[in-house]
Amino acid sequence: MVVETLNFDSLIIEYRSQLKTYAMNFTRDEDDADDLIQDTLLKAFTYFANFKPGTNFRGWLFTIMKNTFINNYRRSTRSRALIITEENISSNNLAHSASRNNGELKFINEDISKALKTLPTNLYDPFIRYFEGYKYHEIAEEFDMPVGTVKTRIHHARLQLKKYLKVYEELKGRVS
Repeated sequence: MVVETLNFDSLIIEYRSQLKTYAMNFTRDEDDADDLIQDTLLKAFTYFANFKPGTNFRGWLFTIMKNTFINNYRRSTRSRALIITEENISSNNLAHSASRNNGELKFINEDISKALKTLPTNLYDPFIRYFEGYKYHEIAEEFDMPVGTVKTRIHHARLQLKKYLKVYEELKGRVS
């Protein structure tokens, strides 16, 4: 059909059943066909301003659907290719995919807890509030002190914690 007046809604209603049939030819699954139709219509609506009156609207829609299906197929093929099969597992791949032993993290967390306990209350309280996500001005209001004092105390708390936990400096970036 050649389109002279551009009324997207009426055109879509007219071709809805044909789109469904065409999508089923690609997907062979009703849900996947509905998804393909939805993607197609979204792209058609987005680029409707590029459609030239007097050309074949049905052909334009079907081309969008075909290209959408092909792009989705290629994307899914690439993602499936990244999955390593049992025969392809090497020691190098195992090093990247093996889970970590959480025992190391348990010790680190215990040491952090001990380090926090060494902080005097005047440093600990503002630092913990800041760590919990409070803003400097909120902490200053809560403890009735100037913002500069809050910043200084948090800075000193960091320095003390860094000094206490210096042993972990070499692990930086290795522990997740």
